[in-house]
Parts: sequence; structure tokens; C-alpha cells
Amino acid sequence: MTSTKEIQSISYTSPTLKRAERALCCSPFKLALFVAMQNQSVPLSAIALQSGVRRGYSQKPLSERRAERDLMWLIDVGLLRREVDGQGITDSFRLTPLGRQLTDKWQKQGGILPQPSWIDRLIDTFNRWLRLPF
Repeated sequence: MTSTKEIQSISYTSPTLKRAERALCCSPFKLALFVAMQNQSVPLSAIALQSGVRRGYSQKPLSERRAERDLMWLIDVGLLRREVDGQGITDSFRLTPLGRQLTDKWQKQGGILPQPSWIDRLIDTFNRWLRLPF
């Protein structure tokens, strides 16, 4: 037995990666939010309203309702999870392994999320409307 931990990465299918990339790029959030979520859970209060703009998590203020709705979509596609404490689900969010993989990728490629095409926006909107994460 060695003292070095082996880090195993999870392999995702191409459609899963494409759907996750599309959802992330079409979200109103900036890469800084997902980078913060790599190290700690981030509460909704830090993401919504002016707080999210000040921290560089979004370009414009988002109501708590809008921010939570968009974060819940990212949960549905497998990028985020809600943080749980001893009393149950909290209002904080954290990256999943898929979210970490994409965040790492874009950090290495310049530190910004790619701009989605109009087709990507259309597909993401359609999937959200139908609630088709898969």
C-alpha cells in the first residue's frame, strides 16, 4: 500500500460532455463561480444580487429566484450538487466531478467560458423547457 492517493478521473460520453458544456456556457455565471466551487461550497446569497457581481460570479445582478433556477438546471445536467449538512440540504452549491473536469479545462484554456452559439442557446433553452438533462 502506498501513501500516494491515486486520482481517478471519470470518463463521460461525448453527448454528456457536450450537454454539460452547453449548459455551463449558456448560464448567466462566470468561470470565477465554478473556480470558487472547486474549493468550497458557495451559498446562494453570495451568488445572487449585487454580491454575485462584486465577486465576479455573474455579469449582472440576478434575483435569488433566477440564480437558484439556473443553478438547479446545472444540477440537473450533472455539473453541481447541493451541499448537505447535519440538518439536511443547505442553500450552498458545490461542483460534481463533471463540473470540476470542465472548470479545469477552461481554466487551462484562458480562464473564461466560451461564448455559446445561437444554436447552443436554442438547444439549451429547449432542453430546459422540456427539462431534458439527458
